[in-house]
Amino acid sequence: YILQFFFFTVFCGLLHIVEGEICTFASNETDYGKVNCNDVLSLEAQRAVGGAVAKLGLALLEKLQPGSEQPNIIISPLSVSLALAELALGAKNKTEDKLLEVLKAKELPNFHETLSCLQEQLTAKAVKMASRLYLIPGKELMDFADRALNLYKSEPAHLTSIEEVNRWVEESTKGHITNFMSSLPPNVILMLINTIYFKGEWQSRFDSKFTVKDIFYIDKKTSVKVDMMMGSKYPLSMFVDRKDGTQVARFPFQGNVSLLVVMPVPAHGNLSNAAAKLNISDMYEHFQSEKSMHVKLPKFKLQYKQDLRQALTSMGLGLLFTGPDLSRIAPGPLEVSGVQHASSMELSEEGAEASAATSVTLVRTIPTFAVNMPFIFALVDDASYMPLFLGMVTNPNPGATTEQSDDPTTETESIMTPSKVSQNDGTLNDSPHMENMLSYIYLSRNDFIVS
Repeated sequence: YILQFFFFTVFCGLLHIVEGEICTFASNETDYGKVNCNDVLSLEAQRAVGGAVAKLGLALLEKLQPGSEQPNIIISPLSVSLALAELALGAKNKTEDKLLEVLKAKELPNFHETLSCLQEQLTAKAVKMASRLYLIPGKELMDFADRALNLYKSEPAHLTSIEEVNRWVEESTKGHITNFMSSLPPNVILMLINTIYFKGEWQSRFDSKFTVKDIFYIDKKTSVKVDMMMGSKYPLSMFVDRKDGTQVARFPFQGNVSLLVVMPVPAHGNLSNAAAKLNISDMYEHFQSEKSMHVKLPKFKLQYKQDLRQALTSMGLGLLFTGPDLSRIAPGPLEVSGVQHASSMELSEEGAEASAATSVTLVRTIPTFAVNMPFIFALVDDASYMPLFLGMVTNPNPGATTEQSDDPTTETESIMTPSKVSQNDGTLNDSPHMENMLSYIYLSRNDFIVS
């Protein structure tokens, strides 16, 4: 039984010419030739750049709050970083400084080269990336185009029609993002587009015949029915941050990529507060060895589309849209007219592999990690700790009718107090059973046997 996890994202930046002509523009400044990755890709360098990408992603996530129209957020910090880094190749003076500042790259040596090598390294895994530099016919950007191609694999192409752009995006995302753009902005001369596609298989697979309808608690009073995937005695690495009131679990994929799930306890804050405190590197340090647990993970398919202009402006990049210095791309005034981001994410089981198990029994003798409340996720490269994708899920089934439910906070708070809890040897202790607190909340209502 293969559980396939898809992330599809497209990031598009449009450069809009205000006045002046574009012509061939050569630079005798820094030579961005092809990179020897053996010289720059140490583990320390990987994690430094991975940490920078994570900081950018978390800062962006803070600006993009879930709402009634889009209750779930899916972004690719790597995609945004690649696009801004490519734009920085064409920037000068304050514009370049601001871009590197937002990229958290000002203190990182060989940032462009390391990010380029990480991009190349990830494509050897289950991550597929494509980048394209669209230019209107008759215009040339030889130096910038060469640097973008050498460092970030941005293939040059003529910008002939919106249909051609949408066709390339659709092909690059295996048909999961269609009609990405409805029209071309007036006077556009250059478009930077990159796509990231991920399709992975869990190291420990879920069995589709144990997927059942279950409750997902949107908030204290509202719930929705979702298809909940079940894993009996699932090998899971997780920890509880008592200070921040969160549970954190790691679901590894084959190929050294992991899904991290962070679930705040209702009485201890919300998703935004939890996101502000996230540190992916620290999470990896706190993960313990895997142990058998009952796992409940919602099955869903979500879409997200957003213009990032407002979010990037609030992060300090407003000058991109008003009067940037992009003179390494071409002489004359240029400005970015829009930053479009679209993502699609799917969790589902596929396949028909025989299994010896005939039932799943949820009992309290084995700890349970039940993802049945709003959560934060990050799809992370295990080597560099770089988040490929990041998001918040407040409703995995936004098209379904919501229901009124009991307030889970009361039960959560009761679990946080000392109680008699069975240890592995069958004895009892008086300490809070933190690893099992959310399973106790919901198993008290939803104990069941699937056969």
